[in-house]
Amino acid sequence: MHSHINSRDPLAHEVLAAVLRVRRPRASDRPPSLQVMLWRRALDPHLGRWSLPGGRLRADENVEVSIRRQLAEKVDIRQLRHVEQLAVFSEPRRVPGPRVVATAFLGLVPSDVDPEVPEDTAWHPVDDLPRTAFDHREIVTGARDRLRAKLSYTNLGFALVPRRFPVSVLAEHYSAALGYRVAATNLHRVLSRRGLLTDTGDTAPSGRSGGRPASLYSFVHDDLQVTDPFAAFKPPTAGRSRTS
Repeated sequence: MHSHINSRDPLAHEVLAAVLRVRRPRASDRPPSLQVMLWRRALDPHLGRWSLPGGRLRADENVEVSIRRQLAEKVDIRQLRHVEQLAVFSEPRRVPGPRVVATAFLGLVPSDVDPEVPEDTAWHPVDDLPRTAFDHREIVTGARDRLRAKLSYTNLGFALVPRRFPVSVLAEHYSAALGYRVAATNLHRVLSRRGLLTDTGDTAPSGRSGGRPASLYSFVHDDLQVTDPFAAFKPPTAGRSRTS
């Protein structure tokens, strides 16, 4: 997956993607976690370490066209709900050998999509990464932090959840992405006050325990909208879960 760099190039350029999703571990009652897609290197340098998908920028494409092409070609990830440029990583010795500048992207896949990936590719919890190649751990951390920040002041949650969801599921996704528990009632109040959610009028199927079926909501917009530039979700204090 990683591009071959021509040693005669004075400055090579690659694109990389930290593709994130929120998923519950298979056959587990544990809560959902934020995961990143990585592939295991089969060649030196960094043989056996885990890398972000991406590759060489072609002369006939810009960086966003390049990363979408490479993700679609290599990991069947056409289901990306959101892609944005994250940062440029340009330390002269970020990779061994000839210098390579990387433009990194954040990509988000909704939790009801399970892209087909090659055998050397797997999803890993962001808070428990395997041994990574080059500066890819730093890129993953930057993507996680960007997601957390934007959940506070935009509607970016739309890219993590299914098109329709109960508020309890929405809260699980926000909790996994933010790294602390978010109360469903508070989250519903905050996002509704900002005009981000709409009641679809439908309900989720009743669970095994019965009870009143949960209402299904959706995001009003399915593209990125800045909703409150000064808002911030804050971690709970004194054992309480809250948002602000």
